[in-house]
Amino acid sequence: MQEFIYFNNGALDFPLNEKIQVVTNEEDLEDNTYLISNSKSVKSEFLAPEIDFYIKNSKDSLALKITNVSALYEINATKFDFSQDISQTIEISNSLMIIYDDIEDYKNFIKNLKPNEFELYKVEAKLIKDIKNSIGNFEVIVNSNDKDIKLPTSQIVWFNQKLTKVKNGIFDPNILGIDSILEKIRENIDSFSFKKTLLYNKNICQYDDRKVKETCSKCEEVCPTNAITKDDKNKKLVFSYVDCLACGECVSVCPSGALNSAATSRESLYEISLFYKNRHPLIISSSIDLDSIDVSLKENVFPLVITGDIFDESILLTYLQVSSSQLIYFSQDISKGSKEAIKILNEIYEKKYSKKAIYLVENIQELEVALKEVEFVENSYFNFNQQELKKREIFAQRLQKLVGNQDLGIVKTGEYIHYGRVLVNEANCTLCLSCVGACNVDALFANEADFTLRVNPSVCTGCGYCEVVCPENDCLTIKQDELELSPVWFTESILAKDKLFACVECGKEFATTKAIEKIASIMGPIFAKQSETKKRTLYCCEDCKAKIMIKQGLLDA
Repeated sequence: MQEFIYFNNGALDFPLNEKIQVVTNEEDLEDNTYLISNSKSVKSEFLAPEIDFYIKNSKDSLALKITNVSALYEINATKFDFSQDISQTIEISNSLMIIYDDIEDYKNFIKNLKPNEFELYKVEAKLIKDIKNSIGNFEVIVNSNDKDIKLPTSQIVWFNQKLTKVKNGIFDPNILGIDSILEKIRENIDSFSFKKTLLYNKNICQYDDRKVKETCSKCEEVCPTNAITKDDKNKKLVFSYVDCLACGECVSVCPSGALNSAATSRESLYEISLFYKNRHPLIISSSIDLDSIDVSLKENVFPLVITGDIFDESILLTYLQVSSSQLIYFSQDISKGSKEAIKILNEIYEKKYSKKAIYLVENIQELEVALKEVEFVENSYFNFNQQELKKREIFAQRLQKLVGNQDLGIVKTGEYIHYGRVLVNEANCTLCLSCVGACNVDALFANEADFTLRVNPSVCTGCGYCEVVCPENDCLTIKQDELELSPVWFTESILAKDKLFACVECGKEFATTKAIEKIASIMGPIFAKQSETKKRTLYCCEDCKAKIMIKQGLLDA
């Protein structure tokens, strides 16, 4: 397979790298398949529309254009190398359900169908109780004579559909138009192809298996489809990739980084960021029609097209620091998490550099202004190998470098991005370490060398699960949604400390003093009524506790 191809019916006014095959005639394409192409006319694994966009609009010198076009191919090859969005196919029958309020809508629609083209079902909308599953395997629950009836179907046409969340395979003629729907449902007959769009690490998920209290489910909340749902009984997330739009909403709001884009993972975005050193990053949502955009890209403006708004605060700061430049983000329907991350970083940069970090633009006019204003930020470059690190660890290290020895104050975080500082009333803490066991991002941990409970606030997600599981009263609280831009934010601090208690029989240290004292305060009065020996067991290690009880039993006998 030839890796890179550039296809254009017209001739280029500058040469391309020898790695890139240049074709100007469609007949020369034959039936070859390529890795990266600039054109939809070419069969390729990856389409890179930013190549023609850059060539058409850039004001870079000729030498820079030659270098940068090659870099754009390499960037897309990096995407390909890291991509894990595996294609999947499901079988689709010709069964079709039409849901309507007005029978005339039904009649007008079926006029456009060929005889026996579909196995048709018609249902009045008022009878619909629920729709389960996904395209190819819908289970429609209808209420008929006060009985629930389950009707299977592969696809659904629903006039004025009432679902709050979109499902693939349900089409509303009043939104899409009859001709468009007919094209789609005919295209889907026999099979429907989709991709696994998400990577999921349940070990750092702030929802999975947290049965005491739900502390996070933002991904399910922001998902516009049924791609992510909650199994509340078992506290598990359920994924339906067939319904995923790859919008990036869930990835952008995930506090711990448990969700990751399968097409362009956090790891691949880091590798791609290395191409942007000393360049102005122009991040463009794949939903933008680049062919229709005619703007002037000043020198060193370098585009990157990304599927879904998957940039969170850690990735945005990575691109800011690696490029040592402000960044332009072009999206017409930005995800909630990305929008909030941009707000946070703009506040941080204003405090540190008296400049905004990111220009968020939604139209051509705003883009033109940003392209004129974007500039490099002096002394902002920083990089390190962040592969294998968690999302919050990446952001903490980068933010720590930015803050340095300064105290830049506090930035408030919002509805979708949470940071917090754990506070402990040391007098009431017994160092039972329930909070440590509850923290799956390692913000809370125990230091066995000096018997301390410690916290690293910079990686805390503010989920609150440690507060929920703490067994003591008036002990652990969380100061929510404040990001402290000072050196102490990135430093381990001691929340509580104790010393080990020595067994009164053998002298072996076996538990913290506070834990023994608490148990003794509860059980001491009860045991005192029984015998002094039993009361003494409260201060003994496991081995000695058994020995003195056996000894007392023999004496009593």
